[in-house]
Amino acid sequence: MYAVFRTGGKQFRAEPGARIRVPALEAEPGESVTFDEVLIADVGEGVAVGAPVLDGATVTAEVLSHGKDKKIIVFKRKRRKGYRKKQGHRQKFTEIRIDQVSL
Repeated sequence: MYAVFRTGGKQFRAEPGARIRVPALEAEPGESVTFDEVLIADVGEGVAVGAPVLDGATVTAEVLSHGKDKKIIVFKRKRRKGYRKKQGHRQKFTEIRIDQVSL
């Protein structure tokens, strides 16, 4: 059984027991979070597709930790103008463990 849910403007595939890194959430480690924007779910005999979301379907997960990804370099340049701009970015994430997919 699996489901595809949306959080932070991105889509993730969830299976019970899976560990996923999602964009930063406002929850403490150890707390339980529920995602109710389920787009697709495997119901055993077939796949249920929402339009755009499935009514009543939820994904429940436990927050494991918070952190930052590796640094990426953003470099902008305009030719012949002497304009250069170098900037670094580290995206914050929350690591979660999927506990239950319910329809």
